[in-house]
Amino acid sequence: MAMLEVTNMGHNFGGLRAVDEFNLSIDPGQVVGLIGPNGAGKTTIFNLISGIYCPTDGEVTFDGQNITGMRPNEIASLGLARTFQEMRLWRHMTVLDHIMMARYSKFTYGLIGAFFGTPKRIREEAEAKEMSYEYLKLFGVDQYADDYVTNLPYGAQRRVEMARALVTEPKVLFLDEPTVGMTPEELDDMIEVIRGVHERFSLAIFLIEHRLKVVRELCQQVKCLNFGQVLSEGTPEEVQDDPKVIEAYLGDTKAVV
Repeated sequence: MAMLEVTNMGHNFGGLRAVDEFNLSIDPGQVVGLIGPNGAGKTTIFNLISGIYCPTDGEVTFDGQNITGMRPNEIASLGLARTFQEMRLWRHMTVLDHIMMARYSKFTYGLIGAFFGTPKRIREEAEAKEMSYEYLKLFGVDQYADDYVTNLPYGAQRRVEMARALVTEPKVLFLDEPTVGMTPEELDDMIEVIRGVHERFSLAIFLIEHRLKVVRELCQQVKCLNFGQVLSEGTPEEVQDDPKVIEAYLGDTKAVV
């Protein structure tokens, strides 16, 4: 049974058909890539599945449950975490606070515990702090734990964002262009980070990327989107060699990235 199933999903922005009959099936532990030109609708698909937008039509099933139209926090609590193309990091919070905040959805001490500092609250927050440090170590940014996140190098900020997503212990991780703006060296490092996360946690990953090197090295299956419709799908090699993809996305010659 697929971990994530999207059936005939579509979405309209007024008179614009932004996504049309999009279908997706991701099995546990599978890595699937989504490529396409700017404005093709890739991030819109992420937003539709994760609850930021509600699909105009179609259905989204996650781990056997219909999540179509559910709120983002409800979907996240079921085990779907994501990062963003434009990082959503708070200027006046430390790196450690970012990671700990992501654990709040797992707390069970309730309103009474929050007001009165019950032993359950103390225990759960101590466990969250310890786990947050472990995830910072995993991503090699624990030395920044007490720094404001805006003071970090760009590549380190991307790692913090990914650690924040992973600390929620998701079953599926959505990565929206995790290497955007990175140097070739940072890109290679991020490929190894994503590969290590996938191997360690056996996560299913849905990945938006423009850099084909990332897609080729990480993804088992790829979909190419153009004007909200799937133009081609298959292995990275099959999609890259598809004449329709070459014409619409890669140009008139085979891309070498």
